[in-house]
Amino acid sequence: MARVSPQELLNRLEKGKIIPAILLLGDEPYLRDACRAQLIEQFVPEASRTWAISRYSADRGETEVALSQAQSLPMLSPQQVVFLEDAEAIEKLGDNNREETVAQLELYLGDPAPFTVLVIEAARLDERMKLAKILTQKTLVVEVGLGENPEQRQSAAVLMAESFAKTIGLQFEEGAAEDLAERVSADLMRLKTEIEKLANYLGDRKKITRDDVNVMVASEKTTSVWALADLLASRQGQKSMEFLDRLLRDGEAPLEMLGALTWMYRKLIEASEIRGAMNGWQAARTLGMRPEQADIALRAARKTSKAQLLSGLRALEKADDRLKSSKDARMVLEFLVTELTSANALATTR
Repeated sequence: MARVSPQELLNRLEKGKIIPAILLLGDEPYLRDACRAQLIEQFVPEASRTWAISRYSADRGETEVALSQAQSLPMLSPQQVVFLEDAEAIEKLGDNNREETVAQLELYLGDPAPFTVLVIEAARLDERMKLAKILTQKTLVVEVGLGENPEQRQSAAVLMAESFAKTIGLQFEEGAAEDLAERVSADLMRLKTEIEKLANYLGDRKKITRDDVNVMVASEKTTSVWALADLLASRQGQKSMEFLDRLLRDGEAPLEMLGALTWMYRKLIEASEIRGAMNGWQAARTLGMRPEQADIALRAARKTSKAQLLSGLRALEKADDRLKSSKDARMVLEFLVTELTSANALATTR
């Protein structure tokens, strides 16, 4: 079947025709989530969503259960949406299990249930394998990635930035959307978060300037302060100082670094409130961040009490005040790292 963009999927959904099977192919979390929301909105009444939406993972060995659910009549709803995530895990099964699982998928896709929309998700698939060939032939493939070409990724991110801004009544001055897309390295989830932050910063203004982006949005390079998360959580003061020194020598702006650290601590607090076993990919949607960052956040949050994180957030706020009035930015940041990694910082236990 055809390969379409998320926008083309929306256009098809607006026509009201049920789509028996869809493959969401790509690794961009925002686009994937947007497609999920569109499908649920179109096919499942709000009052029925507790019963008519099911989520399974091939990585947890739930493919057969997902297909069984797809063939079962939904409760209290004329239609249901069944999600099967991590389909690429099927490729890693042993030969016999893989062949059996692929055969089950092929059998279902040959005669899909008329009351079910089966949504199969994969970050990427090996096109040489039978699984990819069957899925691309028998599902509507929706591209939920930005591709590998940097220029194409940048161009797509600029368009998405302008679209995000428009939905909340904002617009960019010339060059500002390009600056923003470059600073977040075309990460759409972070792009949306930064535009929301910019909206709060603008107040009554309706145009985002390049100066606004420069002041408010830490560069992707600056967000490497996420690597500080494990160091700070483990009280590795010396290594934290060395990391800070390297960032400053690389030309990172102290105020942007502090902003990124503050945002990091807020995310660590959110991560500390997540209950149950969860990996970076699963936590990414909850935390609104990329999977690799979410994985770091989960690990660091487990090493640090919530009380300590709140104390650290207060220390960051004080450092922000000091930084704005001090001529020695390095001294302010070094004092902050010392404060965050000191024994006193861990005086509060869980």
